[in-house]
Amino acid sequence: MKEAAVRVAVAALTLSASGLIGIAVSEGWEPVARPPVPGDVPTGGFGSTRSESGPMKAGERIDPVRGLILLQRDAGEAERIVQRCAPVPMHQHEFDAFVSLAYNVGSGKAGVKDGFCELKRGGPSTIVRRLLAGDYAGACDAILAWDRFQGKPLRGLTLRRERERTLCLGGVA
Repeated sequence: MKEAAVRVAVAALTLSASGLIGIAVSEGWEPVARPPVPGDVPTGGFGSTRSESGPMKAGERIDPVRGLILLQRDAGEAERIVQRCAPVPMHQHEFDAFVSLAYNVGSGKAGVKDGFCELKRGGPSTIVRRLLAGDYAGACDAILAWDRFQGKPLRGLTLRRERERTLCLGGVA
């Protein structure tokens, strides 16, 4: 059987339970919204940057139930980002890895910042270009480039990207 035959249409995929837990573990829990690193936007719960009414405000309190609701909402948005920008068949582990990345970096649409879909300087991201070309391993490898904040590599992001790449390639993250 050809490898492509076991991939599933991305529109039919949803984030697996282990993928959702992986995002929660990678993001960590923060009951009071604060910037995770100096210069970043406030995040709370499991890395949410938005509350129900708009941007998360520094000092905003998030209880565990609300944190899970925000995680589910944000993970659903990340799923739709991957489905919209990379409408190619994927293995579940590839989809989970790309959703985790999209959860963390956003889509990049509207030119606000580089993201899963496109770069602020225009054009699709390397990951999207490689997926659309059928270069799945190359797309997984390109995850490693997303370990910087304000141009500087962050150890936590480097470790997360290594886990996402491992998962994407079919390994245990």
